[in-house]
Amino acid sequence: MSYKLVLVRHGQSEWNLKNLFTGWKDPDLTEKGIDEAKAGGRKLKEKGISFDLAFTSNLQRAQKTCQLILEELGQTDLNVIRNQALNERDYGDLAGLNKDDAREKWGDEQVRIWRRSYDVPPPGGESLKDTGARVWPYFLHKVLPEVMSGKNVLVAAHGNSLRALVMAMEGLSPDEVLKKEISTGVPTVYDLGPDTRIKKIEILD
Repeated sequence: MSYKLVLVRHGQSEWNLKNLFTGWKDPDLTEKGIDEAKAGGRKLKEKGISFDLAFTSNLQRAQKTCQLILEELGQTDLNVIRNQALNERDYGDLAGLNKDDAREKWGDEQVRIWRRSYDVPPPGGESLKDTGARVWPYFLHKVLPEVMSGKNVLVAAHGNSLRALVMAMEGLSPDEVLKKEISTGVPTVYDLGPDTRIKKIEILD
């Protein structure tokens, strides 16, 4: 027997389009982001995948992505649990700044370290390690038990909260996880064995 968990990063947001650091700020999806979410839902439908439960963050770009996927699946009445543990990494003082402007202010190398190091947080914000420290316990105590009870579970979240989750699930090193790209609106389907180990990974792009 296998147990199914699907992870999806929200579709393109207005601030993704404007090249802004977003973090816990709450911009909406763009038209492209809406289309990406709907396309993800159609891919899941083509695979015959439906859900018993969904989890998402407290931010509307992830919530709307979840909603649009469920609309494509005809599952608009599904129970969706929202929790800030699944929120994007908090970019602190960088939130709302254009990435090019941030490079001018602090320098290319410093901004690169904040964006791509594992354990160096931006001023007032979280590192990827900090993000994992809230994502991992929530996943282990709230999400994984639902999967292992036999439910098909959808998690609609963010690039870095999902990167932290994938790191734990796939056993990636800090260097490996920093190179991990998670595309907007593209579902990743995990089939887990009874021991919670991954049996199969399928990216529906």
